[in-house]
Amino acid sequence: MRRKWDSKTKARIVLAGLMGECVNDLCRSNDLRPGQYYKWRGHFLENSYRVFEKPPLAPNDMELAAENEELKKLVGELTLELTSGKPTR
Repeated sequence: MRRKWDSKTKARIVLAGLMGECVNDLCRSNDLRPGQYYKWRGHFLENSYRVFEKPPLAPNDMELAAENEELKKLVGELTLELTSGKPTR
């Protein structure tokens, strides 16, 4: 029967190995095959840069950002109209 490992446990095990703990001892104490550890380690190292990326905006956030920009333009136009006395639209 296959075991399900949560991502926090996988990260803890991989980090322990990267920090110098003996991989064989680590695998033995966690009932894990060394091949699985090295597979996790490879995946961890290939994707570790993503920690420093900005998360993409959710669709709702993108709509709000677009509406915000439109409102800023409108406020700018209305400010010019009020200060110059001439309609800009």
